[in-house]
Amino acid sequence: METVYPMASIGDVAKTVKRAEVTDPTVTYRQIGVRLWGKGAYEREAISGAETRYKELFRVEKDDIIVNKIWARNGSVAVVPPELAGCYGSSEFPTFEPDRHKLEPRWFHWVTKTSFFWQQCDEESHGTSGKNRIRPERFLEIEIPLPPLDEQRRIVARIEELAALIEEARGLRVKAREEAEALPFEAFQELVDKGMANSWAIRSLSEVCEINPSRKGQTNHSDDMQVSFVPMPAVDDVTGSIAWPEIRSFSEVKRGYKWFLEGDVIFARITPCMQNGKSAIAKRLVNGVGFGSTEFHVIRPGEEITAEWIHRIVRQPPFRRDAAASFKGSAGQQRVPRAFLEAYEVPVPTIDEQRRIVAYLDGLQAQVDELTALQDTTQAELEALLPSVLDRAFRGEL
Repeated sequence: METVYPMASIGDVAKTVKRAEVTDPTVTYRQIGVRLWGKGAYEREAISGAETRYKELFRVEKDDIIVNKIWARNGSVAVVPPELAGCYGSSEFPTFEPDRHKLEPRWFHWVTKTSFFWQQCDEESHGTSGKNRIRPERFLEIEIPLPPLDEQRRIVARIEELAALIEEARGLRVKAREEAEALPFEAFQELVDKGMANSWAIRSLSEVCEINPSRKGQTNHSDDMQVSFVPMPAVDDVTGSIAWPEIRSFSEVKRGYKWFLEGDVIFARITPCMQNGKSAIAKRLVNGVGFGSTEFHVIRPGEEITAEWIHRIVRQPPFRRDAAASFKGSAGQQRVPRAFLEAYEVPVPTIDEQRRIVAYLDGLQAQVDELTALQDTTQAELEALLPSVLDRAFRGEL
């Protein structure tokens, strides 16, 4: 890279270090791992000496440089933080000790997050496809910008000051997004609470809807008739739509799948999809639809209630909390039982009131969507800031 600083090989400022220990089957070892793309070291699951195939493990200490030989080409290089001192790695993780008279470890920490460093790691990694490794001696040949130690420390302090501001901005953006996305739910709940105070009717879902209606009425479909088929990922849990339904013959979908019609509300009955509000209103479909999973409930609105009103209710946090309290099944495969839906009580204002409130909430959701789109742009700009800061730092422009 172009820089005003002199370049030095890693071998000029660090040396290989091996703190080998023969594995003891009675000892449990803390393991260290290294994330890709300069994301740093982390503590893996502990392992006993009896479980590892390695006869030796190598202890790392604070400020060591640790390299994942296979994934160094993808930026899997890190400086060991204080909390991971005393962890162990295998021979696949060569370790190097920096010369603190020449190299500030935090300087190298930030170097590991740069594309020019990753590119050199990639160029020095060799082997068959999928097995490219970087040998320790080749790693030591990689060059980095190396100003005097005092300058390294000054620049590191500046980088970390700017990085803290960027992280603070990220946190504020995340909080703002969460608050914006919660607005439609909070507004709906507020309107419901107000309506309940004004004596809205309360009815069980089974009184105003059909729950998982039978497929009677579809028997007149011929096997070659075209119908919609919806793969599970095509359900949009934000806008309540079904995107990209496939067109198949009735013979392909008539068995083994949920069946529903235009205007039905569908939502996941299995965790975690249900807890994430995975639901939609069936619209713009061809001759009914077969769904690519049986793990959904179907709610067919009656004359007193609209699909849009039901869809709002099943996505509200109170409904999801109540449903979660009724889950049946083993962990990871828990389902919302039909009986819960049949007994669940919902507010039922007039049809006109339902439509007025839904229209208001749709307008509010559109404003939220516009805001989150702007936040996505801000996020991209934030993500570009740190690489820009590092590029300027190592060019000698900070």
